[in-house]
Amino acid sequence: MRPALRQSAPVRLTAARLEIARLTRRAGLPLIALVVAVNLVIGMLPVVFVVASSVVLGRVPAAVRDGLGSAAWGALVGVFVVAAVAFVGQQVIAPVQEWLGELVARRIDGRVSDELMATATGTTGIGALEDPRVLEDLRTAARELEAWVQSPGQACAGLLALIARYTQLAGYAAVVGAALSWLAAAGLAVAVLLLRYGQRGGLRKYAEVRFSLDADELKNDYLRDLATEAAAAKEIRVFGLIGFFRGLWRRCYLDWLKPVWAARRRIYLWPFVWIATWGLAVTSVVFAVTGATAADPAASLTLTTFALVMQAAIGALRLGEYYPESDLPTAVGMHAYEAVRRFCDGLEAQAGSVRDDAAHRDASARRGPAEVEVPEPSTVIHFDRVSFRYPGEERMIFEDLDLRIRVGQCTALVGVNGAGKTTLVKLLARLYEPTSGVIRLDGVDIRSVPLDVWRSKLAVIFQEFARYEVSAADNVAYGCVEHLDDRAGIRVAIEAVGLHGALEALPRGVDTPLARHIEGGADLSGGQWQRIALARALFALRHGSSILVLDEPTASLDVRAEATFFHEFADLTRGATTLLISHRFSTVRQADHIVVLVDGRVAEQGTHADLLASNGRYARLFRLQADRFTRDQDETAGMLT
Repeated sequence: MRPALRQSAPVRLTAARLEIARLTRRAGLPLIALVVAVNLVIGMLPVVFVVASSVVLGRVPAAVRDGLGSAAWGALVGVFVVAAVAFVGQQVIAPVQEWLGELVARRIDGRVSDELMATATGTTGIGALEDPRVLEDLRTAARELEAWVQSPGQACAGLLALIARYTQLAGYAAVVGAALSWLAAAGLAVAVLLLRYGQRGGLRKYAEVRFSLDADELKNDYLRDLATEAAAAKEIRVFGLIGFFRGLWRRCYLDWLKPVWAARRRIYLWPFVWIATWGLAVTSVVFAVTGATAADPAASLTLTTFALVMQAAIGALRLGEYYPESDLPTAVGMHAYEAVRRFCDGLEAQAGSVRDDAAHRDASARRGPAEVEVPEPSTVIHFDRVSFRYPGEERMIFEDLDLRIRVGQCTALVGVNGAGKTTLVKLLARLYEPTSGVIRLDGVDIRSVPLDVWRSKLAVIFQEFARYEVSAADNVAYGCVEHLDDRAGIRVAIEAVGLHGALEALPRGVDTPLARHIEGGADLSGGQWQRIALARALFALRHGSSILVLDEPTASLDVRAEATFFHEFADLTRGATTLLISHRFSTVRQADHIVVLVDGRVAEQGTHADLLASNGRYARLFRLQADRFTRDQDETAGMLT
C-alpha cells in the first residue's frame, strides 16, 4: 500500500489539490489569470440570470396593468435585457472556458511529457531503464499522457473549472440568505457540499481501488494487444491459440472487474443513501419555510422573492451532481503525474547511488582532474580487476576480470549464455559502471574522459539493435547523426554490407521509410535489418569512431553468408579496434585474438591456432560445432539427392 493511502481522507484530498495547484503554475501566470477570470464570470452569470429572471417575473403584473410605454413596462424590459444578456453570455463564454481549459491541459501535459522524456533520455547509463519497477511507472505515465484524457493537464484544468461551480454555489447561497434566511442558506450549502463529498469522495476512493489494480490492468492491456496486433497473429493461428487466449483474457478481465464491482457497491450504495436523505431533508425544510412564508400575509413575501429563493435553491441543489469537466480529471489525472515523479525519483536515486559508488570506488580519480581530453587509442583497453553485478542482484557477473583488448586488432569474445559477454559491452560503453575495478584506455581511467567524447569513439551494434521507423538512409546515418547529409558515405556503407540492390528495389530507394504502416513504407527481413545495423557501424567508423563493438552481429545470417560477410568486413574495418561477440566459431576464428569467458573470468585466450593446439574448452566447443555443421550439411545433401 502506498504511504498516501494511510492518511485520512481530508488530508489526502487537501494534499492532492495542493499538488494539482502547484502543477497548474506550469501553464504560466497570464494564462492562469485569464482562466480564473473566465471561470469567475461563467460562475456569476447563472446567478445574475436567476436574479434578473425573478425580478422580471415579479414585475410582469405591474407592466401588464400599466401597459406599453409605461414606466413599469420600461423597467420590465430593462431587467429582461439583463437576464437575456446573462443567458446568452453563458452560451458564448462556455466554449471559451472549454477552449482555455484544453489549452491549460495541453500546455501542462506537454511540459510533463518533456520532463518524462528528459529524465528517460538524460541518464548516462541504462540501469534504471532495465529496472521492472521503474519501467512500470514509465509505462503508466506514458499511457495516460498519450491518451490526453486522464492526464495531469486535465487535472489542472479540472481544478480551475471548479472555480465556476463554487462561485455559482456561493452566489445561490447568498441569494437565499439575503432573500429568506442565512440559516436556510447555510443548510442548503451544507447539503450540496455533502452531495459533492459523496460524489467526489466516492470517485476518489473508487480511483484508489483502480490504481491498486494497475498491474492487472497492464496484463489485460498486454493480452488485448497480443490478440489485436500483427506480431503474434501468425503463431496464434497456426498453433490454434485463439480459443485459449479468449478464455485467458476473459478470466484475467473478470479477475480485474470483480474487485472493481465490489468497491463500487461499497463506495456508492449506502453512503449515497444517507447523503441523499440529508439533502432531501434540508431541501424540504427550505421549500416548506419558503412556502409557509409566501402563504403568510403578514410576511409580505413578494412574487420576486419567492421566485428568487426557489430558483436559487434548485440551482444550488443541481450543483451537488457529478462535474464531468472536473471530478474525474482531478480524481485520476494526477495518477499519471505521480507515476512520472516516481519514475524520475527512481532514476535520480539510482543515478545518485551510481555516483556515490563511483566516488567510493576511486577516490584518486575524484582528486584528479574531472575531465581530460580523450586520446586516440594507441595500445590497449584494459579491464583492470573489474567486478560487476546488476543493481538489486546478488550474483556477480564479473569478479576481478583482467582483460586486455589490443588497439588496432580484432578481439573475439566467446562464452556460454550468461558468461557476461553483452554485459562487458555495456561496461565498455559506460551504460553501467563497474562495481569495483577500472577500465583503462592506455592506462587512463575512462571515467575521467567526458562521456559524450568517449562514446563518440565507439561504434556499437548490440544484439537487440534499434530498428528506426525512418528512411533506410537515415537508419544508416544515425551512426553519426551530425553527418546526416553525407549521402556518399551512406551509399558506401550500404554497398559495403551488400544491401544496395535490395534497398534500390524499394519504392523510394534508400529514402523509403522502413515501416509498413507509413505511407510508401516497407519492411526488411531480419538479415537485411542486421545489415542495416552493420552499415550504421561502418558509417560511424567513417566519421571518427575508432572502436567497433559487434554483439552477435550476424545472428540472422546463415553460416555461409556470415563467413562471406566477415571476410569482406575484415577488409572494411582494417586498422579499427574491433570487439566481436559471436557464438559461431566460423566467425571468431578470423579474429586476431580470442578470449574465452567462464563464470565472469578469462578462462583462455590466444589465436585460433593456439587455442586449438592447447586442446582446452575453446577447442572442444569448436570441434563440437564443426562436427554438427558437417553432419547437418551431409543430411541436407542427402535430402537433395
